[in-house]
Amino acid sequence: MSAIFDKLAAILRRDLLTALRHRSGFVVTLVGLFTELAAFYYLSRAIGTGFRPDGVAYFPFLLVGTGLYTFFVMSAQAFLSAVQEAQQTGTLEVLMTTSTAPSELIILSAISAFGSSLMNLVVYIFAGVAIFRAAVNANPLSCLVVLILSLAIALAIGIFAATFQVAFQKGSALIWLIGSGLWLLSGATFPVQSLPQPLAMLARAIPFTYAIDGMRAALLEGRPIAAMVPTLTGLALFATILLPLALFGLSVSLRRARQFGTLSFY
Repeated sequence: MSAIFDKLAAILRRDLLTALRHRSGFVVTLVGLFTELAAFYYLSRAIGTGFRPDGVAYFPFLLVGTGLYTFFVMSAQAFLSAVQEAQQTGTLEVLMTTSTAPSELIILSAISAFGSSLMNLVVYIFAGVAIFRAAVNANPLSCLVVLILSLAIALAIGIFAATFQVAFQKGSALIWLIGSGLWLLSGATFPVQSLPQPLAMLARAIPFTYAIDGMRAALLEGRPIAAMVPTLTGLALFATILLPLALFGLSVSLRRARQFGTLSFY
């Protein structure tokens, strides 16, 4: 176990030093973040205070939905980019010969970008509250539980993206699906209840819907855990099923790619 933490610390240190050499990237990210927040803020003002989806003001509703959904997309992109970069530079095959388990290598390679996506989410929510005065009524414990379960789901989706890239060289297709079709069904920008009944039922089969609903309930409405049992149960089931399945799929895809010599195909 200590060996894993040693490797993780080394990778985080390397990526931090790399990021510090390219400080302009932080500025670009912050500018983009505040521009997006301003756009949603003025959109909510244009729509007016009369529109209160799920009983909350529209800007906080958007803040949580878009922030969390962007985190899911960027987390998946982090794992996909880690695999694609290793394939394009020809280092993936070399890494597979080390003593570290292949699936562990993929996760460690993407962990810094995954952590950066989480940090962007925190800054995004904090800026929306502190600068744009989004009204929140947070229950800290409920927020923490929803966040932990959401992290497990985001990790699983990212591993699935890496698996698709290794197995089919089509990891970008999963990113497209998450960023377009599933976005429509997640309730990120409007209530799921406004969808036609068949689509609303389909939305309940998507983990993002539960994560966004749960975070809104915990952060904006201050609901205790006892009042969120259905949502938290759905999140826990998705995390329990998806994460082991994703790890198994990645392990199988890496083993097959090594057997057939397709590790560096992209």
